[in-house]
Amino acid sequence: MSVTNQNAPQDVNGLGPVPEERLRVRSSARPVWDEEPTAAGKGLKGLALVLICAAVVVPLYTVLLTSLSTQATITEAGGLVLVPGELTLEAYRQVLSGGVVTRAVLVSVGITAVGTAVSMVVSVLGAYGLSRPGSYGHRVVLFTLLITMFFGAGMIPTYLLVSNLGLIDSYWSLILPTAVSAFNVLLLRGFFTGIDASLIDSARIDGAGDWRILAQIVLPMSKAVTAVIALFYAVGYWNSFFQATLYINDATKQPLQVVLRSFVLQGVDVPGAVDVGSGQVASLAVQMAVAVIAIVPVLLVYPFVQKHFSSGVMIGAVKG
Repeated sequence: MSVTNQNAPQDVNGLGPVPEERLRVRSSARPVWDEEPTAAGKGLKGLALVLICAAVVVPLYTVLLTSLSTQATITEAGGLVLVPGELTLEAYRQVLSGGVVTRAVLVSVGITAVGTAVSMVVSVLGAYGLSRPGSYGHRVVLFTLLITMFFGAGMIPTYLLVSNLGLIDSYWSLILPTAVSAFNVLLLRGFFTGIDASLIDSARIDGAGDWRILAQIVLPMSKAVTAVIALFYAVGYWNSFFQATLYINDATKQPLQVVLRSFVLQGVDVPGAVDVGSGQVASLAVQMAVAVIAIVPVLLVYPFVQKHFSSGVMIGAVKG
């Protein structure tokens, strides 16, 4: 006497249980979107990746090689250099020997360091306060932040505010107007909100206050998201030039990006920046050297923070 398994999958035609062979084939079948890619598909993906990498690497390579080339090599190439020729560091020596460019680098480094520190302190404190349920003015402040993400005062009202505060020709005019990003605060708030409430409650039972909870519990658990936000702020301060053109009239206080704009876009020589009268260093090499100096800090910092992107930005966004 045969025993039929009543729990076995039944045939759609009502003819009894589905044979084991058919079940094995069905279970091993992949959905259409998860099928093994064909050789042509793999080739196209590889080609696309190569083209994307080339679009990023080739311009950087050209700029770097041109900055290291002599006048004769640049003249022979007719402009930007793609094939290495005679190389020299003279453009970097002249750019960094003192003058406008060296001073602009120091200004940019100072603004980036101080601005990032100020922005992180304000953003972390604001995000922690907004992440605590029942905090004073919680909904009003949160709604105000959301409004600023969609509506701005505009350039003229902002300039009038900076002017009335006496910040024209002050380094603080490059920091305070952009010290807080609503997006970054909300991102931090989303991550802080996702921290297990029992940890904070147990710390409060042990007598810890908000400052100690933030310093010893919340921040150590938020290294990934804080590193990413700090990178966002640092890159923003380092690359900012429009505010400097509006608020900084003193040439000695201009950051590196303004000097770079004067060199590359306007095609003018900044007084005191370099001495190209000897004819040994092409002005194009000097321009590319300034561009490299402006790019290198971000390229050096990014690899150390890149590993935190997926565990920082995405977690904060999902839990928000």
